[in-house]
Amino acid sequence: MLNLSLVIPLYNEDESLPELETWIAKVMATNNYTYEVLLIDDGSSDNSWQVIQELSAKNANVKGIKFRRNYGKSAALNVGFAQAEGSVVITMDADLQDSPDEIPLLYNRILEEKLDLISGWKKKRYDPISKTLPTKLFNWATRKMSGIYLHDFNCGLKAYRYEVIKNIEVYGEMHRYIPVIAKSGGFNKISEQVVEHRARKYGTTKFGLNRFVNGLLDLLTIFFMGKFGKKPMHFFGVYGLICFIIGFFIALFLVVNKMIHIIQHEKAALVADSPWFYFGLVSMIIGTQMFLAGFLGELISRNSGDRNRYSVSEKIGF
Repeated sequence: MLNLSLVIPLYNEDESLPELETWIAKVMATNNYTYEVLLIDDGSSDNSWQVIQELSAKNANVKGIKFRRNYGKSAALNVGFAQAEGSVVITMDADLQDSPDEIPLLYNRILEEKLDLISGWKKKRYDPISKTLPTKLFNWATRKMSGIYLHDFNCGLKAYRYEVIKNIEVYGEMHRYIPVIAKSGGFNKISEQVVEHRARKYGTTKFGLNRFVNGLLDLLTIFFMGKFGKKPMHFFGVYGLICFIIGFFIALFLVVNKMIHIIQHEKAALVADSPWFYFGLVSMIIGTQMFLAGFLGELISRNSGDRNRYSVSEKIGF
């Protein structure tokens, strides 16, 4: 087995790739590692794939996968993880903001401390405030909901044991919550490491408002799936049953009250004239629907067959 697999998603990074490959090759040679570099071209519109082909021709350790269109970073990581063969897998960004010089320490810590995952912590950042503020919000919310106390969940520089990346699934915008996914899969030995954050040298940031919104939705998805993904009836069934019981007792109270007035020969309004009748009716309907949703959730697999199928147009080095 190889010592290292470097999984590097990229989108329109043709300027930075030659410098990144040279830097990585130098670090690998200095430490005498056996390695592979998996460059995942996420549907770039520049010359990134041509550069990857040139780098692979020069260095047999460089491999490339090209998507037909842009699927996102999570898709690129998922495909890269499927192909990785190193005993330690390291992910990093292709924009030169992550330093390959961090690799040896990450590699040694995974092996020596028997860790499952190490997340980088860019303690000093060079990003604009429009990116750092949402990042701080994400990190705070994720710490509170997951119980994993990392400073920087979204850092692209991470190290994994081989078994971890083969047993997790990454999709949507969930790459930023991989530590949470790993923990839910039973990989609890998670640590962090302060890493250097370099100012972007080429190109422009890919961060936008849509990633902020999608990230929040994916955080809620992870939280829900972590607790109820394997047992949806425990969520929908419980709340559905509560709603139904509340509605049932409201209806029962109204009917009994009506019967008492009839027995006592007193005039009483129709049951349907009371607003509580409609509250009870709606509550029973909602309860029934939630219960059925939980039942159907138990019958339907949450993993659709094509959720992580991506159209790959070319491969090189495999």
